[in-house]
Amino acid sequence: MRRLLAPAALLAACATALPVAAPVAAMLPAAAPADTAAPEPEPPAQTIDNTQNAGDDTRITERIRGIFAELPAFRGVRVSVRQGVVTLSGQVPQQEDIARAEAIVGRVAGVVTIENGLERDTSLSSQAGGIAALTGKLDDFVAMIPLFGFAIVVWGVIALIGYLIAGLGGLWRRIAPNGFLEELIASAIRFVFIVGGLVIALDIVGAGALLGAVLGGAGVIGLALGFALRDTIENYVASLMLSLRQPFRGNDLVKIDDLEGRVIRLTSRATVLMTLDGNHLRVPNSQVFKAVITNYTRNPQRRFAFDLGVDADDDALAARNLGRETLQALPFILAKPPAEGRIVEVGDSNVVIRFLGWIDQTETDWFKAQTRAIPAVKQALEEAGFGLPEPIYRLRFDPRSANVPIGGAGPSEERKAPKKTVRQVSPVPHEEDVRPVAEIEEMVEDERRQSGGEQDKDLLDHGRPVE
Repeated sequence: MRRLLAPAALLAACATALPVAAPVAAMLPAAAPADTAAPEPEPPAQTIDNTQNAGDDTRITERIRGIFAELPAFRGVRVSVRQGVVTLSGQVPQQEDIARAEAIVGRVAGVVTIENGLERDTSLSSQAGGIAALTGKLDDFVAMIPLFGFAIVVWGVIALIGYLIAGLGGLWRRIAPNGFLEELIASAIRFVFIVGGLVIALDIVGAGALLGAVLGGAGVIGLALGFALRDTIENYVASLMLSLRQPFRGNDLVKIDDLEGRVIRLTSRATVLMTLDGNHLRVPNSQVFKAVITNYTRNPQRRFAFDLGVDADDDALAARNLGRETLQALPFILAKPPAEGRIVEVGDSNVVIRFLGWIDQTETDWFKAQTRAIPAVKQALEEAGFGLPEPIYRLRFDPRSANVPIGGAGPSEERKAPKKTVRQVSPVPHEEDVRPVAEIEEMVEDERRQSGGEQDKDLLDHGRPVE
């Protein structure tokens, strides 16, 4: 009877507990899904046995010594073990061997802890391995000396071929338009053969990695030098372009921006001028290449101009015609193109007329012609009765200053009228020499005949047309 009641009582207890368990289950957190990986448990810490078998220390000692005997760096290490505690002493060749020995011992079973007393051996005898390695490298280098010699010979032969090809001056002289470009082609050929021979020589000795490092370093250095020497490179390229363009000849009178003079020579760095004062002027070719160049010698015919003002009450057209006829009558003025007179503006007290005349620079000096033409036209206008007034100013006096004495004279003193100065107009001599002045030209020719050296070699070629 007791056995039958036991299950019935158990069922009754479960039925009573279900209503209470449902709210409690709702309050508990939900179980993790089946597919969610549970965190891995941390490995338990190694425990130390409370007992030790007889002979464990001996076994550990023999095992460590056997391992160290196979490693040359640890053959001099002393090992002692007591109660699983390993004590290391002695010296090792390198600093990293100390930690390496401790790591090896730590993997041996039964080791409780390690007392590492190793030190690095700094004596010369301990570096036998390094000396042996160095000796081996020296032996390898000695063995490769014949290969190095062969590579150097190959490099020298290739470079010699480049120098021989670059030395064909007659061929490059026929190809290049001037000496500067000829030398540039020869230098480029020598450079290509020298670099190509170096690449082949390094490949022979198996130094491909070194070649890549050299070429990479050369590229970086070249880029840095390009930025640092930008002005120099620009000047060099401008020299090359000017030698090809030939914008002027030697002894030409040119004006480069605001710099004027006769050309002595065009070098690889600068254009050398001689000013009309006889001074040397070196203009960087980069500036010359970008400048506005006026060549006064290229066209032998050159025009000069000057302004004269006649009285506003005079006949400006008649003054213009008279001045033009006077200018045309001068013996050094060209008949074609004819002399010209132009009314350019009406000033405050005159009418401004601009007179223009043409000369042949091979027979007449430009400055002398203008010096003779201006007084000739001025004298003709004055003799014809045309007034050449000076600027007129109108003065207005304040009535309050009427009684103020001027110049220390009282109001009752009589002022004497100033004496009128009569200027004598002398006729312009028509036989004055107007031939060109050749002093500067002769100086320039003397300079050009002198050798300027290799650096100042003249790049102007009179056999080529001017741009």
